[in-house]
Amino acid sequence: MTSVLYDAPGPKAKRRNLLLSVLFFALLALALWWVWSVMDDKGQLEWSLWKPFTTSEAWTTYLLPGLADTLKAASLAMVIALPLGAVLGIARMSDHRWVRVPAGAVVEFFRAIPVLLLMLFANEFFARSTDVTSEDRPLYAVVTGLVLYNASVLAEVVRAGILSLPKGQSEAAQAIGLRKSQTMGSILLPQAVTVMLPAIVSQLVVIVKDTALGGVMLGFTELLNSRATLAANYANVIPSFIVVAIVFIVLNFLLTSFASWLEGRLRRSKRSTGAVLGADDIDDLNAAKAGGPHGTGAGGTV
Repeated sequence: MTSVLYDAPGPKAKRRNLLLSVLFFALLALALWWVWSVMDDKGQLEWSLWKPFTTSEAWTTYLLPGLADTLKAASLAMVIALPLGAVLGIARMSDHRWVRVPAGAVVEFFRAIPVLLLMLFANEFFARSTDVTSEDRPLYAVVTGLVLYNASVLAEVVRAGILSLPKGQSEAAQAIGLRKSQTMGSILLPQAVTVMLPAIVSQLVVIVKDTALGGVMLGFTELLNSRATLAANYANVIPSFIVVAIVFIVLNFLLTSFASWLEGRLRRSKRSTGAVLGADDIDDLNAAKAGGPHGTGAGGTV
């Protein structure tokens, strides 16, 4: 039995896939057992190292304030980078060369520079050229670096999403006399959102994770930096890394889950474009009833 996209596996292929699956899970279980054994031999599983995470002090003093700073920096970067990336992506598709070329240069320039270098440069810029205080400077530098890099990446996502639509969409809009701005805002962008959403969400996850770079290099008190202070006080380096990693996993899982729900909702709303009419609406639309026994629907005159 075959499908349009692939050939259905036969008996031999099914046995091979089953064997590979069993082998994979066996190797995974072996790797987990090895990690557990090594941590146990090194005393990293002792309850005294994990006990601080069961108390409120470790969370309210270290982890939760760090998580709040992580969410603050990531949220600011998302709010600024998303519209800026959309503007740059649309500008790269402009018919005017004086708009298209500078936008392309900005996107390619900042997309080619590592985000950590952008953060370090922004930190030096704010230290030497502005009146930003030393307490706020790490946050400003982290957000600036994240915005410059991710806006350029999101610009390419927006451009690719719009170009992936059939040309008939824009041609039909031109045929009914819509301007290019109307075509872009009313026809192309709403349809491209669902196409772009998975890539946009992936970049938002990158923004959340890259806030840790500011903690390592700039002293920004985000989640990973707060973990270092906690580990120094409780001498539980490995357990603190594991707990922080779990927090990042949960945070990004919630973000991707929300995006998946939003994508499904957008797709369903686009499929159900018809209006639901009640009995009264049908009666109003019925020309015979609306015009009486001698209305236009019954062959009478208006």
